[in-house]
Amino acid sequence: MLGGALVFWRWGSRSRRATELADARAEAQRWYERLGGQLMNLHGDAPAVRQALADAGERYNAAGSQLEQAGTPHQFALARETALEGLAYIRAARTAMGIDPGPELPPLAAARGAGMLTKEREVNVQGQTYRAGPQPGNQTPYYYPGGNWQGRPVPAGWYSTPWWKTALGTGAGVLGGILIADALFSPAFADPGYGYEAGYQEGFNDGQDQGGDQGGDQGGDQGQDFGDQGQDFADQGDYAAGDFGGGDFGGGDFGGGDFGGGDW
Repeated sequence: MLGGALVFWRWGSRSRRATELADARAEAQRWYERLGGQLMNLHGDAPAVRQALADAGERYNAAGSQLEQAGTPHQFALARETALEGLAYIRAARTAMGIDPGPELPPLAAARGAGMLTKEREVNVQGQTYRAGPQPGNQTPYYYPGGNWQGRPVPAGWYSTPWWKTALGTGAGVLGGILIADALFSPAFADPGYGYEAGYQEGFNDGQDQGGDQGGDQGGDQGQDFGDQGQDFADQGDYAAGDFGGGDFGGGDFGGGDFGGGDW
């Protein structure tokens, strides 16, 4: 009798694992195919459109590589996240083209707590001007869907240069990126005459009101899952899971942090 119960339990456990794996594979494949279809149908000559589509294409290639090698639900979830990042760039491209960006996407684990830009910013760091804002333009053609760099939240928005990529090296590169992040996202730098303490409190309150529920309820568990599994695809390149799954851009390091996770 006990032997029969044990066999039944093992069969049920294997069946549940197989179902979980199949569901995770289907979910990742669905978003991957949607990304591919959007890439085939969108074209544009504006710099912001071309750049957003190029970034979406990088995520498409990375997600395809992840899908080929995935063998666990977590690995398929990482491929899903990469495909969703690609679709975030697709939405940005459509926005830059002046057309409907399409339906909202599930929240990205990597963007948890990062917030979004709500006004134009311009700063000078080491003799170079950096701009950022909520809308694409000739001076801000690089979209970023939100994430984390060197422990600092980088809000979603449009930037004059992809400094989070060019500052990924060592030494002066990292220092330069830190200075850029501090200058762009600190009211004391970006808004002369606007007190830092006031800006900090305002950002914190925005995070509590606008970013708290989404970051806590929708992104918490997902961010932890990606943080634990973020190195599964570390050998697949910058846009596999190494940088975006749980490494530099994972959900582990920031949940609002110093800036409260709100809008900027």
